[in-house]
Amino acid sequence: MEAISKRFFMFLSHNKALDKMAKRWGSKFGANNLVGGETFLQAIPLITQLNEEGFQVTVDHLGEFVDSTEVVRENVQGCIQSISAIAYHGLNTEISVKLTSLGLDISQDLVMENMELILSKAKESGITVTLDMEDSSRCHAILDVYKKLRQKYDNVGTVIQSYLYVSDKDVDDLNQFSPYLRLVKGAYNESGKVAFQEKKKVDENLKHLIKKQLLNGHYTAIASHDEAIIDYTIGLVKEHNIPNDRFEFQMLYGMRNQLQTDLLKKGYTVRIYLPYGEDWFGYFMRRLAERPANIAFALKGIFSK
Repeated sequence: MEAISKRFFMFLSHNKALDKMAKRWGSKFGANNLVGGETFLQAIPLITQLNEEGFQVTVDHLGEFVDSTEVVRENVQGCIQSISAIAYHGLNTEISVKLTSLGLDISQDLVMENMELILSKAKESGITVTLDMEDSSRCHAILDVYKKLRQKYDNVGTVIQSYLYVSDKDVDDLNQFSPYLRLVKGAYNESGKVAFQEKKKVDENLKHLIKKQLLNGHYTAIASHDEAIIDYTIGLVKEHNIPNDRFEFQMLYGMRNQLQTDLLKKGYTVRIYLPYGEDWFGYFMRRLAERPANIAFALKGIFSK
């Protein structure tokens, strides 16, 4: 049933008719409880509120797989404007970016040039930028960009997905760069040739990667709503006396609100992943595909606000 559910929601994520309808009627169906707004400026009051409650934030402008240089330029300028706004308003937030929105599918030279602009601007204000992971066909291109940028910038991180067979080797390869990694299960529809298909194996590998990254001594973001994964991490850091400032928990805005608050009260750093933009439908469907339990969390988050 889980595999069927994942395929179903991944199918919906690519449905253009539903996406168009979602953009038109999204706010009436709870989109405002899943994203921060259509623009970064609209998200600022929510970021401020989350910061006041004690949460840190990372923002993500929705949209990917761009093949137009004009749209890429607009996305780059949008990132730079968001960075300026973060600094101006004194917000406690990082930025997450998808490289396919910044030119990865056009040329590596273009995406490198754009990331240099973004990271240089972010570094001026002490803002970290995380390269979001995308589907497996782009995985190593993204990591190659990360490795090159990491040699020049210390304010850049990236993401590793535990459902990919190659992720264990990738963490080993990145170790020399003292990487800031966000560890996730993965949300794309990948074949058995490249990814674990059973939830148990995905979970086991995520625990393995969390332990490896933490014991390597590098800052780690555990991005999961799964209490078993969270409890495992808490037990691990206590066993090895890893201080709380060496890791954080990350969760999606609008999901597991009480769990987020409980972890914050226990003294853990909790960062809320807050997307913004019009292209929220595909993002939301992938979150549901990633873990069927998210369906209940999402519905509760939508209708309880």
